[in-house]
Amino acid sequence: MSEIALFNKWSYKDLNISDISVAPYIAVDGKFARFVPHSSGLYNIRKFRKAQCPLVERVACSLMMHGRNNGKKIKAIKILKLAFEIINLLTEKNPLQILIDAVVNSGPREDSTRIGGSGMARRQAVDVSPFRRVNIAIHLIVSGARESAFRNVKTISECLADEIINAAKGSSNSYAIKKKDEIERVAKANR
Repeated sequence: MSEIALFNKWSYKDLNISDISVAPYIAVDGKFARFVPHSSGLYNIRKFRKAQCPLVERVACSLMMHGRNNGKKIKAIKILKLAFEIINLLTEKNPLQILIDAVVNSGPREDSTRIGGSGMARRQAVDVSPFRRVNIAIHLIVSGARESAFRNVKTISECLADEIINAAKGSSNSYAIKKKDEIERVAKANR
């Protein structure tokens, strides 16, 4: 049997996750390899089950938001496929590796939470768990792509590709990196 490659193009081999803390929550190794990111899995049946959901499928699921796109997973997968083609053309690297780097770079390490109840409430800086870092990173990347594609000539695929590439580089042009820096700056002020 031939090796499993995403969209029959992008290999799951030789992918490395630079941050070991988030490695257990980014499902991309051989066990989670899929031809198409549509497993019909029940990943929200138990608390941390979505950690086993393949990373590309989680991004596809995040794309299906904002009312008019709810449930249109085939559309989301087509957008993702086109974005991966664009990423490959621009960087000449495996788009899966670029996506992993983007997710690792976009997750905030520190956040602030509200402490105190009635009347007097203040914010306190807290560390962010690796699982939540991955969740926030995926959300920020997709939100940035959706925002930049809205009322714009560029398609959502082009915007998603740009967002992923900029986030992987750690560029401040990326919406996800800007938001991450803002979250960490607020947390630092509330230490």
